[in-house]
Amino acid sequence: MTLNDQALQLDVLPWTTLLDLLREQLDLTGTKKGCDHGQCGACTVLLNGKRINACLTLAVMCDGAQLTTIEGLANGDELHPMQQAFIKHDAFQCGYCTPGQICSAVGLANEGRAQTREQVQELMSGNLCRCGAYSNIRDAIEDALPACQQRVAQGDGR
Repeated sequence: MTLNDQALQLDVLPWTTLLDLLREQLDLTGTKKGCDHGQCGACTVLLNGKRINACLTLAVMCDGAQLTTIEGLANGDELHPMQQAFIKHDAFQCGYCTPGQICSAVGLANEGRAQTREQVQELMSGNLCRCGAYSNIRDAIEDALPACQQRVAQGDGR
């Protein structure tokens, strides 16, 4: 697989989830384990530019895939537009759900389906925030969508 723009060849046990591979074997702890049942979205990452729950994905299913985690969104010290928007709009409180929220929002931008605030809200409903920062999260996503969609148009789906 290619993980955060780095080619990797890994041997994994067939029952290893992508989430456990990322956190326990590759030490990429930005992706969080929330419910471990695909209900909270804390483990959202991008697989070939599409958002998935890493807790429900077996690592072996990512053979040959392009995978992006929260650690791979920034370009060196330059934050991704979605990361910048989350900071600008104070779109987090405890921060536990933030990596999944940001990856999901980037995936949402890649899909190109969200045109209104209500659509953003509906299409982000798989990512829960126990602190209730939803209005700021929506503000951040709406602010960053044009820049993210421009990146997609230029061929950068992360």
